[in-house]
Amino acid sequence: MALSNTIRAVAFDLDNTLWDVDPVIARAEELWMQWLRENCPRITERLRLEDLRAARMQLAAREPHNAHDMTYLRIASLAQHARECGYDEGIAEAAFEIFITARNQLETFPDVRPGLQTLRARYALASLSNGNADLRRIGLADFFDVSLNARDVGAAKPDRRCFERLAQELHLEPHEVIYVGDDPLLDVQAARLAGMSTAWMNRTRQVWPATVAPADINVADCLDLAGKLGA
Repeated sequence: MALSNTIRAVAFDLDNTLWDVDPVIARAEELWMQWLRENCPRITERLRLEDLRAARMQLAAREPHNAHDMTYLRIASLAQHARECGYDEGIAEAAFEIFITARNQLETFPDVRPGLQTLRARYALASLSNGNADLRRIGLADFFDVSLNARDVGAAKPDRRCFERLAQELHLEPHEVIYVGDDPLLDVQAARLAGMSTAWMNRTRQVWPATVAPADINVADCLDLAGKLGA
């Protein structure tokens, strides 16, 4: 039986699957740091961007139950720095709004909108991300029936609970969902272990790792995916 005959929903990873995330995060953190320099300079006099990142990692290690939640880690760690530097911890929320606004000011890959439009004619669409991108702010929310991130689930990929929650929200069995992502382990292997079909989004012509079983299909972009799924 053709894969497209068994699939009722297509679910996507977001970062590096629908857009290039590295320059987006770099710009968001630059604006975040600029805001901190202007509004609470004692923090940036003590701490570089690398120090702030390290503090978030340390917080995640101390609170493993919150390690999946990028939003919590950024706000809570900065609130601690604020207290230590004699500022009201409320500045952490204000600073986060600067970051998250910039984090969602991005350009999708050019194939994304036409590809989603084509797929949506035949399949339910969903997203599942470990990050804190906001599809409504980005302008993609209307394409998707279900949108989940690690904070919603209470766990991060590759945790099986992420994919189980995704299938539940879609009201489908896992084998009726194909999960599409760029990461061989967090996306493809993890979704397969949860019972889903898989597609590897290989935009940059990477070599598949020899130690990982391949995805059901490999695609170059969303229009290629739509074609291979007969949309």
